[in-house]
Amino acid sequence: MNFTRWSARLPGTQRRAAARTEHAVSPDRRGEGSVPAARAEQLTDGTLSVPTVDELPAREVLDRVPALVALVHGPDHRVAYLNDAYTAAFGARPQGAPAREALPELAELGLMPLLDQVLRSGKPRTLKSRKAVDGRSYTFTCTPVAEDGDRAGDGAVLVFATDVTDHAEAAARLRASERRQRETAVTLQRSLLPQELEQPDDLRIAATYQPGGTEAAVGGDWYDVITLGGGRTALVIGDVMGRGVRAAAVMGQLRTAVRAYARLDLPPHEVLQLLDGLATEIDANQIATCVYAIHDPNEGRLVYASAGHLPILVRDETGTVQRAPDEPTGPPLGTGGWIHSSGSVPLGPGSTAVLYTDGLVERRNEDLDEGIAALERALAGATGTPQVVCDRLVRSAGVTADHDDDVAVLVLQHPARTGPDGDLFRNAALELLGGVEAAPRARAFASGVLTSWRFPTDLHDLGVLAASELVANSLQHGTPPMRLRLRRTDRRLIVEVTDGDDHLPRRRRAEPGDESGRGIAIVATIASNWGSRRTPGGGKAVWCEFVLPRP
Repeated sequence: MNFTRWSARLPGTQRRAAARTEHAVSPDRRGEGSVPAARAEQLTDGTLSVPTVDELPAREVLDRVPALVALVHGPDHRVAYLNDAYTAAFGARPQGAPAREALPELAELGLMPLLDQVLRSGKPRTLKSRKAVDGRSYTFTCTPVAEDGDRAGDGAVLVFATDVTDHAEAAARLRASERRQRETAVTLQRSLLPQELEQPDDLRIAATYQPGGTEAAVGGDWYDVITLGGGRTALVIGDVMGRGVRAAAVMGQLRTAVRAYARLDLPPHEVLQLLDGLATEIDANQIATCVYAIHDPNEGRLVYASAGHLPILVRDETGTVQRAPDEPTGPPLGTGGWIHSSGSVPLGPGSTAVLYTDGLVERRNEDLDEGIAALERALAGATGTPQVVCDRLVRSAGVTADHDDDVAVLVLQHPARTGPDGDLFRNAALELLGGVEAAPRARAFASGVLTSWRFPTDLHDLGVLAASELVANSLQHGTPPMRLRLRRTDRRLIVEVTDGDDHLPRRRRAEPGDESGRGIAIVATIASNWGSRRTPGGGKAVWCEFVLPRP
């Protein structure tokens, strides 16, 4: 094939030739002050005229181009020309042979359909950064070349391949670095989350964490379950704004702080106040949302405080779903200067509560309330164990491996126990009015209840002794009203005394001559665990618990 025929028709050649014809200056006007054409006139100093690009031979130019150039012709894309760079990269190829056979490297890169498309449409197309068989990466630009007399689909296509290996390798290194950083963040995130959830006596709990997809950096979502003692359980879920290792590290610090503050057995809003100050100290530019809730089986309610987090959803035993009120919700942690408050939502036997982060319900181009409403509908129909409910909620929200945000979900159920299972969970309470008869009444009441619960003799005697010492401590240091409460679960016996004084007792060493100060020490010695807390209405509660022997 004569390459000259096609080189004359390369893109832009006709337009430049026409421009030269239209703007040619007649010889008789050159003396009237017009500037002579540089390519047609010899300079005054005797130097030779320099040819323009239009006058250069196209084949010679393409032979010297470092990029790979090939010219194919006709519907079979028969080889018409290969420049030296192409031959050096892939070897000499016979002219006139179909490109599918003569240029297998183009077929392997998927260029054949693109050549067909360019030939049909007459428009150039580009294929970016493809790795060829020689191990290097190229960007291919296919440009149509046609004569006026060519029929449709009978023209030629000029293939121009630019070596972009350095750029491709740099991009690959960047992607590998980002992948390693993401893997580090995911590993850090998962290591800071609880490896095994605490399972309190009265609740069944499950949680799930789903990191964002490969294109999304890991965020700072977290959750935790903390057994407070005395049958009470703290639950927390939060989301640190931002992505990557930094967000995961801040999350870990906040989670550790929550566990420490929970041991103080403070009301939820006071825990958030402490967390707010800590978040400011960790990073003044970092904020986080959080919900901290406490479940007390004796009250049948979930007391909570929220720092800018999404509302808790609760489904009761009838299947009705309600949102926790928005009133106690304050600004996110780290903003400072806000007094948080606590609220409550019913969580009786047969109820299920869901705490979650925004990745479960927030979608682009969709209102957040719509996502929460969809989650409510999914929760209304989600039954089964907490883990089953978790999985169903995640699936109903359309969360997949390539989700664009982290997702954390915490599901807790307060089972409705009946029959033999219900016999393992009992409560008994006695109001104490004070006076000298209070201690004997408390001992008699505790002995009768523990006998009816068929506890072994040694555990019966320890329970009566603990009740006697706690009541005696309340009579000496507390104020009415006083109450003794006994509670058993399938795992432990809990003895609790409440009174109207908010001074919390502490364990101290009594000297041999002291007549008091040994009650709490005795309780701490015989019980598996003990503690005290202030009650919401004023006053305090002092409790201890004994682990039941396994059947």
